[in-house]
Amino acid sequence: MSEVRHRPRKRFGQHFLSDPRVVGQLLAAIAPAGEDVLVEIGPGTGVLTAPLLERCRRLHAVEIDRDLARLLGERFTGHPSFVLHCADALRFPWGSLQGDAPLRVVGNLPYNISTELLFRLLDHLSLIRDMHFMLQREVVERLAAPPGGRAYGRLSVMVQYHCAVKPLFSVPAGAFRPPPRVESAVVRLEPRPRPLAARRPEDFAALVRTAFQHRRKTLRNALKPLLAGGRESAIPVDLERRPETLSVEEYVHLANWISEQREPA
Repeated sequence: MSEVRHRPRKRFGQHFLSDPRVVGQLLAAIAPAGEDVLVEIGPGTGVLTAPLLERCRRLHAVEIDRDLARLLGERFTGHPSFVLHCADALRFPWGSLQGDAPLRVVGNLPYNISTELLFRLLDHLSLIRDMHFMLQREVVERLAAPPGGRAYGRLSVMVQYHCAVKPLFSVPAGAFRPPPRVESAVVRLEPRPRPLAARRPEDFAALVRTAFQHRRKTLRNALKPLLAGGRESAIPVDLERRPETLSVEEYVHLANWISEQREPA
């Protein structure tokens, strides 16, 4: 079955995977099985969709481009495993896919929405078994970054709090049509079965967001509004440190301390 031909659209950040060797690497990494329910974000020309369909029970394809959705619908019409959703993944009702099997999410994510989409998916991890994404290599480095470096930031802390992060392999620009100006990489994200215990997730999220908005300041200066009114001697981290030096666990401890200060005596 031939690949769908479609002129890539800049407004959707389209760079279509065209290297069969990379497709093979992706299939080996995902390792779809007969009872799996997959969701492919941005199936594009269907180069990965076709082999996935032969290996899973159901595949939901979420495609924003109406022309591509029409072509994909024509190509895979009648396939019992294929369900097409012409929709924006950022606004897609992920809860509507809840069923008898956890979702395995895959996709070659457009660089211009990848971070926003990752945060969106973190809100639906109860539905998800794992995620395999092709992303800008710099984003994968940020996802996996340890504390202390420039790559470590809000995205690192929030994703590592919720998921185990495993970079898998790099993908050269020449594997795409048209070639992007950056290199890509594939990453596996697996929701943690028992996430680190933030007492109030909203306090944890607010803490991490505020800290990295002022990453050049010390914690004492960056977090003044959140720390006001608490006993400094009881704060579980050194306030002279900078935000990028704290581990995920230390952010959890600090967030829980902030939550305790807000509870009625």
